[in-house]
Amino acid sequence: VDITVNGRTYSDEVEPRQLLVHFIRENAALTGTKVGCDTSQCGSCTVTMDRVSVKSCTTLTVQANGSSITTIEGLSDGVDLHPLQEAFWNNHGLQCGFCTPGMIMAASELLRINPDPSREEIREGLEGNLCRCTGNQNIVLAVEDAARTMGG
Repeated sequence: VDITVNGRTYSDEVEPRQLLVHFIRENAALTGTKVGCDTSQCGSCTVTMDRVSVKSCTTLTVQANGSSITTIEGLSDGVDLHPLQEAFWNNHGLQCGFCTPGMIMAASELLRINPDPSREEIREGLEGNLCRCTGNQNIVLAVEDAARTMGG
């Protein structure tokens, strides 16, 4: 497969059954994408593939051949946090942090599609991502804050 992850192209032989989350964590050595449920229920493995969010725990690596993947590590410019990352920090939208990468990646697609979402639209846009610590209120506030910062 030839897969671009955060701007870097990886060309590797992979098992046909290898999941994208394992390619990202093992082949690309990026551990921000988490393995939670392995059933596409929790969203901690969410990344964007060609700018569309996918659950990498149920996406085969071969399905991503030729695609561009962005992980949580690829959102920032390497110097400053991405506005979503900054907003999660400032609004206490995280506690243990396990769900945070997937939550932020899902929110990034939401804000790409809808730069000025209502609270209900934010909740709906993140419904495939679970947080067992914060109760989601601060996550919604963080996405609202990021939307304002990003000009939505």
